[in-house]
Amino acid sequence: MKIAFLEDNESFAEDIVRSLTAAGHEVQHFLMGREYLKAVVSDKFDLCLLDWEVPDMSGAEVLASLRLKGNTPPVVFLTGRDAEEDIVQVMEAGADDYIVKPPNINVLLARISALHRRVNPNKNQAESINHGQLKIDLNKRKFEINAQIIKLTEKETELALYFFANLDVLLSRAHLTKVVWGTTPDIDTRTIDVHVSHLRSKLKLLPQFGWRLISVYHQGYRLERLV
Repeated sequence: MKIAFLEDNESFAEDIVRSLTAAGHEVQHFLMGREYLKAVVSDKFDLCLLDWEVPDMSGAEVLASLRLKGNTPPVVFLTGRDAEEDIVQVMEAGADDYIVKPPNINVLLARISALHRRVNPNKNQAESINHGQLKIDLNKRKFEINAQIIKLTEKETELALYFFANLDVLLSRAHLTKVVWGTTPDIDTRTIDVHVSHLRSKLKLLPQFGWRLISVYHQGYRLERLV
């Protein structure tokens, strides 16, 4: 992916650029918002990675300007600001994701890749899953049982999609925390347990319906599709 990265802390930026480049991405780093805007508008980028506080413009102002111009790449904020009102502000302004500094590099790479896949779905990949009573439209993130739409919260949806993308794979709670919640494993594990319980109930991930979402003691969870 070709990534436009706005960050005025040069030392921090060097570390992020090095990690993204090592993962196979092409990164152009910018120190100033106006320079960044000019480049993104005139060139073709796959993703915009924004800091919130830069000398000439705020990241929120850069985002607003990009959205006004239309047809812009997905935008991810990478910032030290983690107040709920800040996150709500940029997400409502059109940001696609929000990651708090300092990021876990593996989580950052996973979130960037997931966003790119969501915006540019690979037509060679399965677009739907049909098994038992359950039907899933992966692109539309829609779940149905016997033609009835099942309402999930955003985190339940993300967790469910990750399970279905990793059938028969044992996923640790720490890994799920990083990938789905985008945070450290310090989150209360009961949060994951509650979400898993909700998925098992709402989507009927039970043997009598052709699925089994099992808990592996002290290790994590695995979703299995039964014959």
